[in-house]
Amino acid sequence: MASTTHPVAPRIKPGVAPLRAGEGTSFLLHRLHSLSGVVPIGAFLVEHFISNAEAFKGPLAYGRQVELLNSLPGVLLLELFFIWIPILYHGLYGIYIWYRGDTNVADYPWTGNWLYTYQRWTGIVALIYMAQHTYSLRFTGVHLATHPMQSFAKVQAEFQNPWMIGFYAVGIVAASWHFSYGVWLFAAKWGITTGERARRRFGYLCLALALGLVSIGAASMYGFLSRPYQPLDSNAGSENIVMR
Repeated sequence: MASTTHPVAPRIKPGVAPLRAGEGTSFLLHRLHSLSGVVPIGAFLVEHFISNAEAFKGPLAYGRQVELLNSLPGVLLLELFFIWIPILYHGLYGIYIWYRGDTNVADYPWTGNWLYTYQRWTGIVALIYMAQHTYSLRFTGVHLATHPMQSFAKVQAEFQNPWMIGFYAVGIVAASWHFSYGVWLFAAKWGITTGERARRRFGYLCLALALGLVSIGAASMYGFLSRPYQPLDSNAGSENIVMR
């Protein structure tokens, strides 16, 4: 009597699929997207949060920090090649990935799917937040590069609108989550953390990173909100050119 053998189904390993070569142009684009989110964008995000935390010390400390950053040699070139071009690429390609992807949390409500969905939405929210934040502080009103001591008052002026306070809070949380979970994905996809145990432990570190960034952002907002209102100097003038 002939016996019938059934093929053994391949075992699918849990976890994050690594980036592999041989996937055409998309492989390189995905690698650049993954890397740019950590360096230089992530490094800039951390620096930006720390610099803004000077607001907790008051208007003078915050103004001096803005003055220091604007005095860096070649600051415009540094911003162009290490901040704005990487952010533009990471944001636009991220939207493309979001558009091409499929959301399946309704069919498969697993933790990984929810985290992936949160990563998409926080990226969009963070991008909108950065666009508004950049336009408002850099291209409208007082030119902060030539009047750095007006920086504190300019942010305080925005906070006179309660909706802007909420918008800033949501933007800070979204940027903190997106970056921190992005670091976890980067380590998993680039083979830095191998195995479920290593990824789980690193996940706790990334969660601590997200909470730390949110705390720093909250301290910055508290610095602006807790100080007496500093009216803008009407003699400072407005120049719509790029500044930090």
